[in-house]
Amino acid sequence: MSKRRKNQRAAAPTTPKREKVRDVFVPRPFEGLTDEPEWIALRELVPAASAPLRLTPELVEEYGDRPVTLATVLPMAAPAMSRADGQVFVGLQRHQQSGDVSRDLAESLLCALRTEPGAPVQVPPLPGPGPRLQDILVDGPLTVTLHEGFEFWLVPEAVDDPTVQASLERANAAIYPTVRLAAARSAYWCQVPEKAHVRWVLPEAEDAALDALARLGAAGSLTLGEGTKFAGMFRAHGRLVPVWDLPEETPAAEWEAPVADFAKRYAEALTETEPLDAAARRSRQGLLGRQLTLR
Repeated sequence: MSKRRKNQRAAAPTTPKREKVRDVFVPRPFEGLTDEPEWIALRELVPAASAPLRLTPELVEEYGDRPVTLATVLPMAAPAMSRADGQVFVGLQRHQQSGDVSRDLAESLLCALRTEPGAPVQVPPLPGPGPRLQDILVDGPLTVTLHEGFEFWLVPEAVDDPTVQASLERANAAIYPTVRLAAARSAYWCQVPEKAHVRWVLPEAEDAALDALARLGAAGSLTLGEGTKFAGMFRAHGRLVPVWDLPEETPAAEWEAPVADFAKRYAEALTETEPLDAAARRSRQGLLGRQLTLR
């Protein structure tokens, strides 16, 4: 290379290197929130639901007292939406996510607050370090509303738009009947083609929950009654979610009493402090071998 070319290269402006964003996996992203199991249920189990959120006073002072709504899913699985009327939505179920779901949701919400009402919300795929839900929300129990359709996304005047209606019909077709049970917090009945389920996000630590289920399994009391089957369980964000197969034709309301009875048996099993006996240990191993391939 000539001396002149070397001098030109040395004088040329250099493009600053982009800082690489490290992803960090957080196994319990909703830890510390009062309603941790309900956050998990809305993210993993429920097709169409919403709940109002309260911002910390500092954020209200900075961005104004804009209504904020948590939604199970938004149009095109978008992370957030800033509606023309000023209302902000943040979606739990989305296409892109990092290893810390709480950080993702917090960044989506902050991006929506910074966005003019009615404009598209731009959210980075990897948010990097920053505030999490636990830092930006006034914590408390979620007031959950289940919906039969996704009309709650829209401002009232948009409902009559034919294009919007067509999009809504496609989205609504994917909703399966779901009922929030009163017998246990974060327990849901749902009906999918040819079967029905009860799925319950247990609030206890995994080991304690698994031991309690193992004791019930050894005692033969894991089902919800005649015609039901304990199908297995899956892990979701650091908590166990047992699943029961149910007769398809029995409506949700008739499972309130069986779920309440099971919740009582489960609570009693949690109080037992003696080591698992041989039958319960075998039951525990069987439960671990029957984990479902759900998130």
